[in-house]
Amino acid sequence: MVSPLKVAAAQIRPVLFNLDGSLQRVLDAMAEAAAQGVELIVFPETFLPYYPYFSFVEPPVRMGKAHLALYEQAVVVPGPITDAVSSAAQQHGMQVLLGVNERDGGTLYNTQLLFNSCGELVLKRRKITPTYHERMVWGQGDGSGLKVVPTAIGRIGALACWEHYNPLARYALMAQGEELHCAQFPGSLVGPIFSEQTAVTMRHHALEAGCFVICSSGWLDPSDHTLITSDESLHRAFRGGCHTAVISPEGRYLAGPLPDGEGLAVAELDLSLITKRKRMMDSVGHYSRPELLSLQINNAENSPMQTMTAPSTRRIDPGPITSATPQHEDMNHV
Repeated sequence: MVSPLKVAAAQIRPVLFNLDGSLQRVLDAMAEAAAQGVELIVFPETFLPYYPYFSFVEPPVRMGKAHLALYEQAVVVPGPITDAVSSAAQQHGMQVLLGVNERDGGTLYNTQLLFNSCGELVLKRRKITPTYHERMVWGQGDGSGLKVVPTAIGRIGALACWEHYNPLARYALMAQGEELHCAQFPGSLVGPIFSEQTAVTMRHHALEAGCFVICSSGWLDPSDHTLITSDESLHRAFRGGCHTAVISPEGRYLAGPLPDGEGLAVAELDLSLITKRKRMMDSVGHYSRPELLSLQINNAENSPMQTMTAPSTRRIDPGPITSATPQHEDMNHV
């Protein structure tokens, strides 16, 4: 008998404009989950230092100051912030899927980091296409992060927010035998319809992939709204939108969904449900037709510069010419 696996999706509130404050909330949630025997915890999209909510309500001409402030608080990988999370993951023997605003040179990225229970960073992937307003904030990721990581508790994959509307991105993870899918959303955005759409998307992926989904979304207290924008008419944009939950391969809620407030959605997983589901419908196995429909993926890492070795220009001396007889006349002697 395999012991049930306990996982958690965290719905917590960032400390806006304060990286150290948000980091402390991550560490506190990890300790709380560890006390309940959790072996995998998932945090919201770009929780460190905070999701760029300002970009949803501010026009580009007015968001420069907030964008620059995010640069100053962004996470360098590796660095002191990742070291702190790594140490806590090792201390608790816990897998951690963390969302950060990553700074790499002059660009910010929506980045997902997976730490294993030994504290090792085993996955760093960037959101392949920022959504709508986010394109003014983050650069684009690449295919190098579209991979599933084998861990002691199962094969883990991850996507952020509306990447789940890219069926080929999801299929790339499914084709690699994903068992535990980590999903991240900003939460407290758009309104109740965002939560409703997330519910449909997450349950569909669980069913189609035959995997467990651990979905985390952030939460804003009403007092945070004024910190983002002083225009009270825009505050309604930050109400609703939370949907933190754990979902089985049969599309059933095992914990949550949490509609608002802070908390942990904690559930025990029976991994045999993966086989039970896939016996009926395996989207990348007996229910697929790869000779008709297949996926092509470029998993190379983007680089602004590639170094190429120039061909040699040294002249090769053919040696002395000893005969004017054409070579083809001597071919029979070769």
